[in-house]
Amino acid sequence: MRKLIADTADASVVGIRIAACGEGCAGLSYQMGLETEARAGDAIIPFGDVTVLVDAASKPLLQGACVDFCDSPAVTGFVFDNPNACGSCGSRDSCEL
Repeated sequence: MRKLIADTADASVVGIRIAACGEGCAGLSYQMGLETEARAGDAIIPFGDVTVLVDAASKPLLQGACVDFCDSPAVTGFVFDNPNACGSCGSRDSCEL
C-alpha cells in the first residue's frame, strides 16, 4: 500500500479507502482506492505510515478482516481474509468509492 501511495503523482493523497460491498451468492466484494480526504463518519486507521479509511457502512463488515498482498503463480493482488463474509445468497446495497 505504501508503494501505491508513493507511485501516485498526487501529493494530496492521505490514504487508502477500503469498502465492503454487495454481499450476495459470491460473498462480499471489496473496493480499494486512493483518497485525498476523509469523509464524515469515516474510521481513520493508521498502520505505520499508511492510513486506511473505512466508511461507516463498511466498518462492521471489515471488523477483524486481514488484507494481504499476494504475488504467486495462483494469485497476484490484494486478498481479503474476512470472518464476516458468509458467502450465502442475499442482497445488500452496493457501494461506490
